[in-house]
Amino acid sequence: MIIFAVFNLKPGVSVEEYEAWARETDLPTANSLKSIDSFRVYRSTSVLGSDEKPPFGYIEVLDVNDMEQFAADAQSEIMQEVASTFQGMVDVTFVMTEELVA
Repeated sequence: MIIFAVFNLKPGVSVEEYEAWARETDLPTANSLKSIDSFRVYRSTSVLGSDEKPPFGYIEVLDVNDMEQFAADAQSEIMQEVASTFQGMVDVTFVMTEELVA
């Protein structure tokens, strides 16, 4: 299961503050979970073929290998702290996906 989190920083949260937290806490913590094969964070830079600003400042990509384990991991004390800090910094939408195959 691939989950995309698309988000913008809340007013008053600086890029530097969020990105330092993401590098020091969010990325290493999420990537240490048994249920996560890969967790990556991307900063949006542009809209292809346009001068418009991207609708979201950041995109997280979570490659989850076991949704039941992910639910259990999300309930851990450390992940509750990470999630609380994250929710305080961003306005986020989590998008669950299903891959189309030929």
